Amino acid sequence: MTERKLWTRNELILAINLYCKIPFGRLHKGNPEIIKLASLIKRTPSALAWKLVNFASFDPSLKARGIKGAKNASRLDREIWNEFFNDWESMAIESEMLLVSKQESKTIEHNFMEKEGEEKERTVKTRVNQSFFRSALLASYNNKCCIAGISIPEFLIASHIVPWSVDSKNRLNPRNGILVNALHDKAFEFGFITITIDYKILICSDLLNRKDESNVNYFHKYHNKSLILPSRFLPDKEFLTYHNNERFRH
Repeated sequence: MTERKLWTRNELILAINLYCKIPFGRLHKGNPEIIKLASLIKRTPSALAWKLVNFASFDPSLKARGIKGAKNASRLDREIWNEFFNDWESMAIESEMLLVSKQESKTIEHNFMEKEGEEKERTVKTRVNQSFFRSALLASYNNKCCIAGISIPEFLIASHIVPWSVDSKNRLNPRNGILVNALHDKAFEFGFITITIDYKILICSDLLNRKDESNVNYFHKYHNKSLILPSRFLPDKEFLTYHNNERFRH
């Protein structure tokens, strides 16, 4: 009888990285991204897909929707999941660098060879972190703006609810983000738009009082409408409360 190969910490970190970047409905062995990573870590696509479904059993956003995931997750699965979700800042960069080390093309390093020392390290870390955060939100929202429904990725911004400069611990937490088009991203950043804890869109009174056609078309019609919710990583209500109280112009 063949002895089962145990999953290592690094393999699980890479699996969670991929879990964050794939829409929930595509966690299956035929997904090209799953096939690609499975090849890199020398696992079968079926084994990797099953591991991703195991992780779904820990996901609070899925639990809130009554989705349970698989039931045979291991103790190490839970440990690595908790480690990742309690320290997004460190674990995202660790998982991305692990992924680069597995790939033949060291794209991240080559892009910044002209930089040296600490400057290079900071630039690489920032670029990698931004890429991870955006990829996670694109997957969670199925490449669709949560306000206007625009589904052209080039027009979409991974927007922080609590700003990057305010909460370093949650800079890379997908639950501290929404996926919006560039116009509404700026409106959200400067407090012209907010989202309530029951996921309603609110437009500030200043914009609502402006009755010109552009304001009606781009803002008024979304007031009190429901957010287009993600399949995972629902915006955290604590972060939304912060935005309502500290950023919104009312």
